[in-house]
Amino acid sequence: MIFSNGLQDFRIFTRDNHPVSPVIRCKKENMEFRTIVDIEDPGFRIGACEEMLFVGSCFADKIGARFTDEKFRTIVNPFGVMYNPASILHTIQRLSAQPDLKSVKTAFLTLGTNHVYILNETGEIVDNCQKRPQSLFTEKELTVDECADYLQQAIDILHAANPDMRIVLTVSPIRYRKYGYHGSKLSKATLLLAVDKVIKMFHVSCLMFNVSCLMFNVSYFPAYEIINDELRDYRFYADDMLHPSSQAVEYIWQRFSEVYLSPEAKAFLKEWQPLKAALNHKPFNPDSDEYRIFMDKTMLKISELQKKYPNFAV
Repeated sequence: MIFSNGLQDFRIFTRDNHPVSPVIRCKKENMEFRTIVDIEDPGFRIGACEEMLFVGSCFADKIGARFTDEKFRTIVNPFGVMYNPASILHTIQRLSAQPDLKSVKTAFLTLGTNHVYILNETGEIVDNCQKRPQSLFTEKELTVDECADYLQQAIDILHAANPDMRIVLTVSPIRYRKYGYHGSKLSKATLLLAVDKVIKMFHVSCLMFNVSCLMFNVSYFPAYEIINDELRDYRFYADDMLHPSSQAVEYIWQRFSEVYLSPEAKAFLKEWQPLKAALNHKPFNPDSDEYRIFMDKTMLKISELQKKYPNFAV
């Protein structure tokens, strides 16, 4: 029964159709069928076409590719996909010798797992087993403290290259079937605790030096929580039921854009979208005069956009 005040009548009945519980009422207009994950204000905004670094799991590849597609200046996993904090540190250490790192304004570090592989011969953590026999390696799970330490070292190197660099930490929502789903959850929990520890360490530093935490420019973006707590449906997964679908990645991009992009960056994207659509257009007759005129006009508009946004990545 629907009451005149808009309340819905819910009852539980026995098999002989007798009510066994009191009426539970709720306002239909206030009903929520999903939880919205809160995203904390990072205290900074990403400008139009600015220089960005993406290091980490294949989820970093996906988000980095989206920023590249939107003509931001990006460096995306320059030495390949890195899944664990130790391998992410190795990438940052290699990058530290390159002058390009100093121009990076925002670094995006995405953690995938706390599992690492140690080469028995040297005792060192390897970034890629390169299909060598499994007997040459020993698998190990990093502790929360070890993960946090590797992350802290990576952040210190980035800030040494550019003290104003903003760091965004995130945990990949991609699950690991090979660990078992319980093992995958434990791995993600370890990473989440490590990230939380690093964030809290920066907050302690703020208190010690009596400065705003915004000076340290380290924030957490809840990609893992958005997939698992906000979307939480298999229709947002790819065919393997492990990786986020393109629709889910697009949704995460939208949530990220809402909080992290500056008004200037949002204005740029609004201008760039129709031009990107024009470039991606598949003409029926690419040799026609009409298409040539269309492309000339499009390239002229792109040239004007480059003048307006000098960092526009060609």
